[in-house]
Amino acid sequence: MSATPIHEAERYIGLMSGTSLDGVDAVLAEIGHPGQFRLLQTHYLPYPDTLRAQLLALHTPQPDEIHLAAVAANELARLYADATLALLNGVAADTVRAVGCHGQTLRHRPADGYTLQIGNAALLAELTGIAVVADFRSRDIAAGGQGAPLVPAFHAQALQHPESHRVIANIGGIANITDLPVEGAVRGWDTGPGNMLLDAWIKQHRSAHYDRDGAWAASGTPHPGLLQALAKHPYLKLPPPKSAGREQFNLDWLDTTLSSLGHTITPADVQATLLEFTAMSLCDAVSNECSSAQELFVCGGGAHNSALMQRISARLPNLRVATTAALGIDPDWVEALAFAWLARQTLHHAAGNLPSVTGARGERILGAVYQA
Repeated sequence: MSATPIHEAERYIGLMSGTSLDGVDAVLAEIGHPGQFRLLQTHYLPYPDTLRAQLLALHTPQPDEIHLAAVAANELARLYADATLALLNGVAADTVRAVGCHGQTLRHRPADGYTLQIGNAALLAELTGIAVVADFRSRDIAAGGQGAPLVPAFHAQALQHPESHRVIANIGGIANITDLPVEGAVRGWDTGPGNMLLDAWIKQHRSAHYDRDGAWAASGTPHPGLLQALAKHPYLKLPPPKSAGREQFNLDWLDTTLSSLGHTITPADVQATLLEFTAMSLCDAVSNECSSAQELFVCGGGAHNSALMQRISARLPNLRVATTAALGIDPDWVEALAFAWLARQTLHHAAGNLPSVTGARGERILGAVYQA
């Protein structure tokens, strides 16, 4: 983060709730131009179990889903507002230019020309008294892009190095990488599952929301046959630009794959295999597409999974592997900080996408603005 004076500095809030469905990451940042920023305050607000269950159910079609999604969007807006007000912690709301809110993704289907994130940005603006920028993905999809990942544009501004070829890996529910070569175009894409399958499997078998430090996975042994079957997922063979979500990687797909093997695998060994699958799909993407990379920096919840970090390091022995903490940004807050930056891009009428990442026909100003 910048330690020098920030020119044309403005305060923005970034809110991120991702495919892990764990809660809301909130940051207050001072952002200037070009690419200067300072993280001022942070706050995390977990989802209530009832809301998490409602959102998970809405990922698949169900009766009266339009009403249920609208009600959930209102509840999300109230939760986002609670996170925002807790984040401010004495900072006057009128000193903040805008809130950048990603919203909660229910469907992401760029092949069908749409994506859906809910959160009722209008209600959030009413509750906080701060302008809200939301619906960042739709304009990129309208321009023929994937609408995701969007954070590589921020990575390019904040984390690119003039002499070292870096890759930034964000491991949330889905894992994605940003390729930051010294010369040439910035690229980025979803590599496959991050924590999504790991979280779902441990929830099903141990009623836990996540596998702390990958301890349960580490107690098992990866199953070669299952890993080979998982690696046949057609998404992995697609060239970038590409993006993924629960539509591609979910428990139904995992159960079908397990059934196709014709024999029982212990739950701990399945968890170990899922962790290896996350590491393998991410590292294969780095090896195949970013062959001259020298450093890999990890952010997102996966950065705290020591077993996963060990497997990534083992699969990429020629790269320096660390978290973004080594670059001065706590890995928990990178995505939320990116959406604070994207809100600034919107209000300054500047592009928020990278066509080399998303495949859009050109640069576009992203987001819809709800004035306070």
